Amino acid sequence: MNEAAAEPGPRPGRLARIGFAASPTPLAAAARERLVGRYGDCPQDDADIVVCLGGDGFMLETLHRTLGRPVPVYGMNCGSVGFLMNEYSEEDLPARLASAQAAVLHPLRMHAVTATGRVEEGLALNEVSLLRQLRQAAKIRISVDGRVRLPELICDGVLISTPAGSTAYNLSAHGPIVPLSANLLPLTPISAFRPRRWRGALLPSSAEVLFEVMEADKRPVAAVADFTEVRDVVSVAVSEDRSISVTVLFDPDQGLSERILAEQFVA
Repeated sequence: MNEAAAEPGPRPGRLARIGFAASPTPLAAAARERLVGRYGDCPQDDADIVVCLGGDGFMLETLHRTLGRPVPVYGMNCGSVGFLMNEYSEEDLPARLASAQAAVLHPLRMHAVTATGRVEEGLALNEVSLLRQLRQAAKIRISVDGRVRLPELICDGVLISTPAGSTAYNLSAHGPIVPLSANLLPLTPISAFRPRRWRGALLPSSAEVLFEVMEADKRPVAAVADFTEVRDVVSVAVSEDRSISVTVLFDPDQGLSERILAEQFVA
């Protein structure tokens, strides 16, 4: 999820068909009702642009629903933080959409194997994280491109994030913020006990990462890719899937690259 396109959003010859998606909060629902009354509504499967009303969590859900489809998503904040959202306004929406800047994002693909041999996959626009399930710390071996880089990490967990996701859980775990254009994936431990001084790594976006859970019976681990959770995993492979993309629209001068840069100077 690391390619940003400094290009305007869709500019169809006719007015764009707008589909509105709203989170199940009174604020977002009321905003949707007003906007639909003003601009009409199109089924999301037929829309040229989806306008998402809510917070970052609902925006992430909406992006997952549009993964692989050629329909961009423009968010307006009806939540709290709104890092992925634009300022809410009911004025001149078609003009705002026409002048919006696009960021093209690619997800991480998780391939998880459980203790029973079951295989599950998931896509993550933020991060893939491994988390201890019980009171004992997890023990995890980390390989990158087939080479063991960390024979044993004793921790509460570990995550690998997309550049856009680097400002989310990764930042809370004291991982680095990564610009979209850097072609890097942050690998960040969560409450590492040993090696005590290891703070993580920056991997090329082409890296194939394998996490192997050690002493899985005694120290069970769950893997989470955004909304997909798999418990009792024994191995988790993660890589960027560039065959899938999603386009997010931002107001001019407020693009995702600028937001990620600005976040690094927040006190």
